[in-house]
Amino acid sequence: MRSLRGLLAVSGHLAARHAPPSGASSSPHSVLFARALQILSQPEPVRLHKLSAPDSGIVELRLERPEARNAIGKEMLKGLRSAMDKVKADSTANVVLVASSVPKVFCAGADLKERRLMGPSEVREFVNTLRATFSSFEALPIPTIAVVEGAAFGGGLELALSCDLRICGESATFSLPETGLAIIPGAGGTQRLPRIVGRARAKELIFTGRRFDATEAVNMGVVNYCVPGGEAYQKALELAREINQKGPLAIRMAKKAINEGVEVDLSSALAVEEECYEQVLHTQDRLEGLAAFAEKRRPLYTGK
Repeated sequence: MRSLRGLLAVSGHLAARHAPPSGASSSPHSVLFARALQILSQPEPVRLHKLSAPDSGIVELRLERPEARNAIGKEMLKGLRSAMDKVKADSTANVVLVASSVPKVFCAGADLKERRLMGPSEVREFVNTLRATFSSFEALPIPTIAVVEGAAFGGGLELALSCDLRICGESATFSLPETGLAIIPGAGGTQRLPRIVGRARAKELIFTGRRFDATEAVNMGVVNYCVPGGEAYQKALELAREINQKGPLAIRMAKKAINEGVEVDLSSALAVEEECYEQVLHTQDRLEGLAAFAEKRRPLYTGK
C-alpha cells in the first residue's frame, strides 16, 4: 500500500497546480487530503499473502481487480512484477498459489480500454514487459500452481501457462482470442501452448481464437486437474501441502532439471540432471531423509 506521506506529497503538488481561486469554498489542503484518501482507498490489484503454520512455506498471489475482471493494465502489471520479486527474494517460500479473489474469473486478459489509449511504442513496451514478467515467473525456482475458476482469456491464460501446474473448476473457460483483434498472443502464448498441447492443436486454438471448456482443457493437458466448481483452490492447496512436505532443495533442483532438460537433447539433459543431483548430494536434508526413513518418522526438512 502506498504511504500516506508520499501520496500527500504528490497530491499536494497536484493541489497546488489546480488550487481553486481565492474565495472558493474548497481549500488546497482539503483537495489534497481528499485525493490522498481516494487513492489510499483503492485496493491493490495484486496481493501477496504468506500462509501460517502448518502451511508455512506456501504463498498466495491473489488477483484483485473486480471492476475490470482482473484485466491486466499498467498497475496490475506493476503489482505482478513486485509480487514476483518478493517471492524470489523470500528464502522461506516453497510453493506459490496464483488465484483470483474475483468470482467467476481468473483473468480476462489485457485491459483493452487502457490499451486503446496507448501508441504503438507504448504497446510494445507494455507487451515486452508482460512477456518478461511471465518468463521471470516461469523461472522462479519454486513450484507455482494456477487456480482457475471462471474465465482465463488472453494474458490470463498466458499467466496460467507460465505456472508449473494448473487446476481448474468445471466451469472454467479458456481462450487465446488475440487474432480476432488482429494481433497475436504476445506474452508467451505462441510458445508455451504448443509445448503443452502440441503444435497442431495450438495452431488451431490460436488461429481460431475459440474458447474451450474445462473438460477439453484437462484432456489436452492444459490443466492437470479439473474439479467441481469452487473446489479448485482446495485441490491446489492439497497439492501445495504435499510439495511443501518434500525437501525444498530437492524440489528446486527437480524443477531446474525438468525445465532445462526439455529444451536440449537427451545427452545434454542427462548432464543437467547430473549437475542438479550433485546439488542435493551433500545436504543436511538428504541425511535427514535417510534418518527419517530408518526411524519410521516424518522427515523435518530445513532446506539446508
